[in-house]
Amino acid sequence: MTRPFAILFPGQGSQAVGMGAQVMAARPDLVGRHADGILGWSLREVVEEGPEEALTATDRAQPALYAIAYAIWEELDAAVGRRPAAAAGHSLGEYTALSAAGALSFDEGLALVAERGRAMAEAAAIEPSGMAALIGVDAETAEGIVAERRATDGRLWVANVNAPGQVVVAGARPDVDWLVEHGRELGIRRVVPLKVAGAFHTPMMRPAADRLTRALDAVTFAVPAFDVYANVTARPMVDPAAQLAEQLVAPVRFSETVQHMADAGIDVFVHVGPGDVTAGLVRRTVPGATTIVVSDLDDIPAAADALSVQ
Repeated sequence: MTRPFAILFPGQGSQAVGMGAQVMAARPDLVGRHADGILGWSLREVVEEGPEEALTATDRAQPALYAIAYAIWEELDAAVGRRPAAAAGHSLGEYTALSAAGALSFDEGLALVAERGRAMAEAAAIEPSGMAALIGVDAETAEGIVAERRATDGRLWVANVNAPGQVVVAGARPDVDWLVEHGRELGIRRVVPLKVAGAFHTPMMRPAADRLTRALDAVTFAVPAFDVYANVTARPMVDPAAQLAEQLVAPVRFSETVQHMADAGIDVFVHVGPGDVTAGLVRRTVPGATTIVVSDLDDIPAAADALSVQ
């Protein structure tokens, strides 16, 4: 008897120059001129040639990751021949999950992600801000630290609860710098500043959320073929447009999402897209789960074989 599996899509931070080389070559119909026509810039050029600074830019990284992960999913889906039980994405990966489930077309998802990236980049440019990963700290402790900082007029929030012992906070640059400097005193094993342009998933992204809402209101979401779990609730989506907008100003509850999937009987998780970040988070959250990584087309045969017997 086959075991149910979930598909997980990565978010910003998983990009790298040259990523998805095989799918870029094999699917010019999807990630070539067609995508360029929606984006207004060359996806292939940015992904294949970089430089890294160009691909890391929020308005470039997000559409690139979405397009490549979706193209890999299409090929994996054809090879596996059975539906996943559920899907989720880390931050922007939520759009890929919705497109994989048929709630959005590829074109609709790419256009929304492009607008999201532009909106987030513009919001981040309003004032200096950033994010930092807290290693060895649980979510409750992190919430206490940022709440105390806000009580003294600081602006710092929990932005991602990724896995046990891995929480990301975000806020104004002086507050992030303060946390980096005083982390050890606060009982944090390590504070790692992240190479991102702004305080994503915090109230500082309200201008981006308002702008994105207008784009989301113009889209009609279809009923997904399988459950897509929302970052903001860690439960299956009930109102995609509202929950995608809220995601920009609320924490990504990824660890809870994976745990709820496991509680629902899912113990096989497939990372689909560049890198392998979500697989690592699953292993930390549900240690006994089976994880499979499909980061490019050459990973598909082994993954399809594994899923046919799971």
